Parts: sequence; C-alpha cells; structure tokens
Amino acid sequence: MAREWSFYRNFLPILVLLGIECNDMALLTLFKVASLQGMNSHVFVAYAYAVATTVLLPVTFFHRRSRGVPPISFSILSKIVLLGVIGSSSQILGYAGISYSSPALASSIGILVPAFTFILAVLCRMEKLAAKSRSSQAKVMGSIISISGAFVLTFYKGPSILNAHKHLSLSLQQPMNFLKSEDASWATGGILLIGDYILTSVWYILEEDILRVFPDELTLVFFYSVTATIFTTTVGLFGVPDASAWKIGLNVSLISIVCSGIFGKLMSNVVYAWALNLKGSVFVTSFRPFQIVIAVGMGVMFLDDTLYIGSVVGAIIVSIGLYVVLWGKATEEIEEVVGSLESPTTENVPLLQSQRTETSEKIV
Repeated sequence: MAREWSFYRNFLPILVLLGIECNDMALLTLFKVASLQGMNSHVFVAYAYAVATTVLLPVTFFHRRSRGVPPISFSILSKIVLLGVIGSSSQILGYAGISYSSPALASSIGILVPAFTFILAVLCRMEKLAAKSRSSQAKVMGSIISISGAFVLTFYKGPSILNAHKHLSLSLQQPMNFLKSEDASWATGGILLIGDYILTSVWYILEEDILRVFPDELTLVFFYSVTATIFTTTVGLFGVPDASAWKIGLNVSLISIVCSGIFGKLMSNVVYAWALNLKGSVFVTSFRPFQIVIAVGMGVMFLDDTLYIGSVVGAIIVSIGLYVVLWGKATEEIEEVVGSLESPTTENVPLLQSQRTETSEKIV
C-alpha cells in the first residue's frame, strides 16, 4: 500500500505534468500553423471551448450520477464563473500574442509563471515560507535556478553542436517557418503574452482555493468550460462580427480546434485540476520552464534549427532547478506528516499529567 501511495502522489504527477507540457507546446504549434492560414484567434478559442464543453456534458452527467456528488453551492459556482472569466481572458490574450509572435516566444515568457505563482501563493498564505526551513529554501532556490536556466536557454547560444538534417524539415519548413519570422510584431505579442501569464498565475491560485473546499475536478472543469465558452463566444462575436470568419472548412484549422478542445481545454484542464488538488499550484507551475526546452527540441527535430551549447546548458539548469523544487516540496510534506504525528503527543502529555495529579489528590 505504501509503495502504491508513493507512486500515485510523488511520481505519477511528475510524469503526467511533463506529458501535459509536451502536449500544450504541440497544440500551440498547431494553432500557429492554423493562424498562418487565416484562423482568427477569437474564433479559435471560442470553438475550442465549445468542443470541450460538448464532450464534458455527458461525461460529467454520468460522473455525478455514479459517484453521488452533492449539489454545488452558489458560492462555489460563483468562484468557478470568475475562474472561467479569468482563464478564458488569459487564453484570448495568449493566442492573440502567439498570432503576433510564436510559440517559442510564448514558452520563453512563460518562465515567469512559476515566479508569479509563488509570490501570489505566499501572499495568499497557500505556501509556507520560513527562512530557516530547508523545504522553503529549496523551493525558492529551485525556482530561481529553473528560471535562470530558462533565461540562459533563451538568450545564450554559444557554439553549435548539432545541425539538423535538411530532409527532416523539407515538408514542414514552408508552413512552419514562423519560429524564424522577422515580420511579426514581437513587441505586441510579448505584451499580450505577459498579460496572459499574469492572469494564468491568478487562475492557478484561484483554482487551488476552490479545490480545497470542492475537490471534484471534473465538475469544476465542466462549469469552467461552460463559462469560458459563453465568455469567449460573446467576446468573439463583438471582436469578429464577420460571419465568414466563423466558417471552418476541412483543413488544419478544424484539426487544430478539435485537438485543442479535447487535448487542451478538456484533458489539460482536468489534469491541472487533479495535480493542483494533489500537490498545489507551486508544484504544478514549476514544470512550466520545460516548455522552452520542448520548443528547442521541436525546432531541432522538425524545423531544421541548429542545436547550440547554450540550449543544452540551459536545459540542464532547468532540470536541476525543477529537481530542487520537487525535493523541497517532498521535504515539506514529510515535515507536515511528522508534525501532525508529534502534535497529538505533545498535547496529550499535559492532559495526562493533569489527570494523574487529580487522581493523586483524590486518593490523599
């Protein structure tokens, strides 16, 4: 039993979150391809959330009936609606930012999410921060190391160590050369992406707060998706009144919408909710710097990019920082378990002594 619990709580979240980061980076790349073929970001977000809501509706219905989940309260529903507005707003800003720039820039700026989330978690008292605690020191140092590694990977190239073969990217180079584009408005994209990741950090904190009192991840994601669908559709209709922009043919735009709805808005959000409920927002966001590592790897494999020594060094530093954060979280959980085991003993000693004193007085 102990081994199974340890795998579920300490090892499985790491594997799943690394997989989700790869999944999200691939979906961003697919969206960029669709946007280059004329797909509007407002239309894309609205349709993707609609796909997720359509799939979640029967799944959530049977889930709640089979488990006998109690009805959701108005206060929780209000927080989920607020979560939907914040989350969908960040998605609108994020996809608009990628339309102006690229997934590589998005993953580079995304390294700020762990720092934003850690600061908000400390301010909201969701994360313990003690100067003399080894776990707190490890979390702070690990976050700094991981972010520093992502900066090294982004801004330092160094000598090249591997050149991709031409034939790997011949068929993909023409539609996917956006990582090397110089015509995009990078400044506008960067500002939109910074706004996206600030809202993303708030989104993680709010969702963790909701899950503490309502630990039903699937129901939460369903009502979140309903809210996000209504909000993004309303914004999209005002932002894109042209009806022709909402017509989607049998092309890469449709593939991108369906994949993002199922694997992004549905699967990723359920996994994030599960991981937040299990490990907390700081743990979940500590994997975000790996997106830039994934972006570099995809560029080398599919886009004929050159692998530089700076990319390797940066990836190693990011990995070290992530390991330090995970060690700090594991140490914190051990300290909490030990503290909970010791506290009843220390509380019962005075009570036991007082009972013995009362008994001795009665005998006398």
